Amino acid sequence: MSAAPTRRKISIKTPPRFWRDVRGLAAVEFALIVPLMLTLYFGTLETSDALTASRRVTNVAQTAADLVAQVPSVSTSDLTDIFSVSSAILTPYNTSAVKIVISSVVANASNVTTVAWSSAYGGATARTVNSSVTLPTGLTTANTGIIMAEVTYTYTSPISTFITGPITMSETAYLRPRRSVTVAKTS
Repeated sequence: MSAAPTRRKISIKTPPRFWRDVRGLAAVEFALIVPLMLTLYFGTLETSDALTASRRVTNVAQTAADLVAQVPSVSTSDLTDIFSVSSAILTPYNTSAVKIVISSVVANASNVTTVAWSSAYGGATARTVNSSVTLPTGLTTANTGIIMAEVTYTYTSPISTFITGPITMSETAYLRPRRSVTVAKTS
């Protein structure tokens, strides 16, 4: 009589030799993890760069308004210097992409606010003199003034991997004049 061939039982508990081989495991894990890690790295880099630019836009608005609010009057050359100094805060970002508008807004006896004077930089359009301006509630009282600095910046990522298009950032700063009720503009 011939003996029946013996069959080896394969169970789920004993994986085949293919599954037990770990010689290429590190290479496979590396190939799976590297794209994810690079995505996280460049995404974090671009996000932090955009947030830094946004903070600098806020600093530009605050600085421009603060420099004007410190004096009783400004001249056109003073404003040119203020625009230059304020936009330099954006360095190393592209400073040609910044637009700044500084306006003196005055409230009359009825607390209606209008533009006393306005000056622009970087291709921005100055506000029209005597035009009405809506300010946040409680910012002015009758017969007082406020300096309003509006900054718009078009941020473009230097890497452009994840942030592919330009992002427009804007900030408005309001400061009260310190040495007078309003800030006058001379030529």
